[in-house]
Amino acid sequence: MGKQGGAGKVSRFVRALPALLIVGACVFDVTTPPNFTASPLFAAAPLIAAPLFSFLNTLVTGGVATAALVGLHLYNGTSTHVESVTELITVAVLALVINRVVRRSGRQLASARTIAEAAQRAVLPAPADRIAGMHIAARYEAAQADALIGGDLFAVQDTPCGVRLVVGDVRGKGLGAVEAVAVVIGAFREAAEQERSLEGVAQRLERALTREGARRDGLDAFEGFTTAVLAEIPRGEAMVRLVNRGHPEPLLLYADGDVAGIVPAVAALPLGMGELGAWPDRAQEYAFPPGATLLLYTDGLSEARNRAGAFYDPAARLRGRIFPGPEELLDALTDDVRLHTAGAATDDMALLAVGRPAEGQQDRRRTVSLVRRAHAHLPDGRTSAGSGRAGP
Repeated sequence: MGKQGGAGKVSRFVRALPALLIVGACVFDVTTPPNFTASPLFAAAPLIAAPLFSFLNTLVTGGVATAALVGLHLYNGTSTHVESVTELITVAVLALVINRVVRRSGRQLASARTIAEAAQRAVLPAPADRIAGMHIAARYEAAQADALIGGDLFAVQDTPCGVRLVVGDVRGKGLGAVEAVAVVIGAFREAAEQERSLEGVAQRLERALTREGARRDGLDAFEGFTTAVLAEIPRGEAMVRLVNRGHPEPLLLYADGDVAGIVPAVAALPLGMGELGAWPDRAQEYAFPPGATLLLYTDGLSEARNRAGAFYDPAARLRGRIFPGPEELLDALTDDVRLHTAGAATDDMALLAVGRPAEGQQDRRRTVSLVRRAHAHLPDGRTSAGSGRAGP
């Protein structure tokens, strides 16, 4: 709140700066000897107004500055300096040109943002909040406020085999990463419906990336690999299957506040790196009891650093806390990451939370978080992921 208030004061001051410059120039001219001139202050007023105000307001600012300069010469009983007035008029006209350019660029930027947002929604549509009895919440947090598309991905699919999910992180940035995201998501949607096993889904994604890389002449033309974790929640079974391909370990948050990291028994290379080695994917099974929440995330969460260079530890920060549902979990988590990094995150972050409701739990989606926000520091004695109850 303090930062927002401070930013608001700075914004008001900047917008008032053209008027303050004109007033200050008048005071300077009146209180100083005739050989001192306030022309530079008058000239600065329309230049500052150009990127901040409309064309009309910029024109008015230039006109007021010119009129004030001429009026001061008349007030002082001195002859109007044609050179200074001409320079001021020239600067005012230049400010109008700058205003036009800035406004046009702003419209183009707004159009580009609209297209980018539409593209992101098409590539990463928000999943339904209820799928096959599971409570679902997803979040994409861009490191930069103006960036709408990146290389992180998530998808949820209701299939005959149960609910299948993927969270991944494509190597690289920019449009190449977005294209790779589209390839992975498209392949996952198709494979999740057709493949009988989760291992088969992983192999379909592997082949899709390899095929796309070959079509574009290799890694230089296409993002080469994707870390990913795939999950399958069968209907009627309190368990979850996972295939982890070089991705940060998911977390299981239990109803009593305990947190466990799901560490794969055997490390595997990311998707798209099959040429470096061949091995069969093996899905591992873990207990997923009622009241628990499965949290999948990209390394934008686990590698977020504070000013001292310390990484964010989601397991330690979440242990001991109980949330009404996945939506509140992600709200608290994103707020806590901003607190940890002081709003200076350097990587995008994709989050996907799946909650298995406990018996008698009210089936409704909360829109206002009723859970306290995470503190910057937790009491000593809390351990990191991997020491909890999750296990094959």
